[in-house]
Amino acid sequence: MPISASWRAGAAGLALAAAALSAFGPALGQERPESILPPGFGEPAATPTPRPTATPRAVPSAAPTAAPTTGFVQPLPPPVPSPTASASPTATPTATPTIDRAVLAEYEMPSYARRSLDLVGPAGPREGALTADAFGSADGRYLEELMRRLSAPLPSRWLSILLRRTVAAQLATPARVNGADFAAERAWLLLRMGEADAARAVVQSVDTANYTPKLYEVALNAMLAAGDPAGLCPLANGGSGATGEPGWLLAQAMCAGLSGDQARAKQLTVAARRQRAASGIDLQLAQKVMGAGPDGGQAVTIEWDAVDQLTIWRFGIALATGVAVPDTLMATVGPQVNLWRAVSPGVPLATRVEPAEAAAAQGVLSNAALVDLYGALDEDNDASGAATTVSQDLRTAYAAATGSDRLTALRTIWGGDATTRPPYARLVLTAHAAARIRPRADVAEADRLIASMLSAGLDRTASRWRGLVPAGSDGWAMLELADPDITERLSYSDLASYSGSGDAALKQRMLFAGLAALGRLAPDDVERAASALDVRIGATNVWTQALDRAVRDQQPGTVVVLAAMGMQTGSWKGVPPAQLYRIVSSLRAVGLGGEARMIAAEAIARA
Repeated sequence: MPISASWRAGAAGLALAAAALSAFGPALGQERPESILPPGFGEPAATPTPRPTATPRAVPSAAPTAAPTTGFVQPLPPPVPSPTASASPTATPTATPTIDRAVLAEYEMPSYARRSLDLVGPAGPREGALTADAFGSADGRYLEELMRRLSAPLPSRWLSILLRRTVAAQLATPARVNGADFAAERAWLLLRMGEADAARAVVQSVDTANYTPKLYEVALNAMLAAGDPAGLCPLANGGSGATGEPGWLLAQAMCAGLSGDQARAKQLTVAARRQRAASGIDLQLAQKVMGAGPDGGQAVTIEWDAVDQLTIWRFGIALATGVAVPDTLMATVGPQVNLWRAVSPGVPLATRVEPAEAAAAQGVLSNAALVDLYGALDEDNDASGAATTVSQDLRTAYAAATGSDRLTALRTIWGGDATTRPPYARLVLTAHAAARIRPRADVAEADRLIASMLSAGLDRTASRWRGLVPAGSDGWAMLELADPDITERLSYSDLASYSGSGDAALKQRMLFAGLAALGRLAPDDVERAASALDVRIGATNVWTQALDRAVRDQQPGTVVVLAAMGMQTGSWKGVPPAQLYRIVSSLRAVGLGGEARMIAAEAIARA
């Protein structure tokens, strides 16, 4: 499905294929995502629909057509005379009733059930999302461009969670953009973050009558990433008409098959083949979906031998139909695709373990979701021995009678000795089990226990270890950053005493950046430490000026997006300490102090 190259930019590793998934990187001044359907989806035979211009513009909602002055109920016809014996009855033709479209629209979607484009999104503050006015008076075109530039996934679990809570919120549509187009930008960013379910929820927050070509394109990608071809059915006819893309023809065929209209499904399949919209495995996968409907009557075997690239179409339909994608093809795609698999019920539990751990480290999955997955593996006969062992150790870590047995089980889950850094996903997995260990001074794994608890936000539980961990250790540093009840400030000598594990110089600079941003370092020592550690927290550039403006205008949503822009790197080691300072201090200044503390502590755990 060739789509404008406009959404291409800055995230080459996102490509599912050279000509297909490369669109997951954003580009400047462009309107629609590049298609990630296979190259075989050729140009439509009809004249293509004109593309939107490069400069986004607000599109006003269409005003409802005024109802006519005549009533909806048609007048009754005059009585027909009774037939007599001498006269045969004569049929009297009646006028064809006229139906007003505005009245019909009321019956299809009553006005009280329609959703405004002024407020779009699936989650509110009760679900942990930011408030509707999170972007304040920020210009919508500016926000769209920021989101389009943003490379994802991010190195920080906590900033990723905060970014999801921002762009998946029920937000007031900013000025100068159309609400549906703004929802498309948000969903596109969520897809690049690996948040397929959240992206689907955002596009479904817009009534189909209000869809724009851009939103149709993103919705197609979101439904496929979530492995939900049935989600395309309310959109297929409108998407075909609005975009002219032949991929929607196959979507119409699949939806006809799912609804039991196999004759129409076959007719549309023939049309798709005639128009060269799809062939080979792409058509076979669509036919497999059609066969799942009533009276499908066809069993399709999928062979991957001749396939050398994975596209979003192939991935999404395979996910929906339970067709396993070969590891060789999965190895060619970006990390987002693996995160999509983590939340798909169509992926067997045993296969879901590795993507689920990656998703937990990224913030896509919570501690509770990862624990539930390992709990379910106990009853899965197909689970590997290693996964089953972790599941059994996790049960022991929660339920063993003694603290020493629970701690032994945690050591086994983490692997290695006390000085080896475990995979961060395993720290997320054990967060609540770690909280059950009684604090005491002789626990060699105190640093791991604290990092594990903080990975799930258990800051007050972790703070019970204050005074029991050695000063200058990683555990001590994380508590100085994460404890919500600290009132006293550290001195330069306290900071200098920290050596940390691993890259000691980097972690000391990260600790300084976090303490200074949280106001937990004596003011007289901030400048001294900045000079000694060469962390130029006072330097300014376009990014810092944008953050300062967003803080001044109290726009937490804008601050979150800009903070994510400051972490355009693959790992924590690539995050400059000066930028960590700006991120943490800005989040704290707009009322996101809890998240700011967690991000600062995460830097110590993962840098």
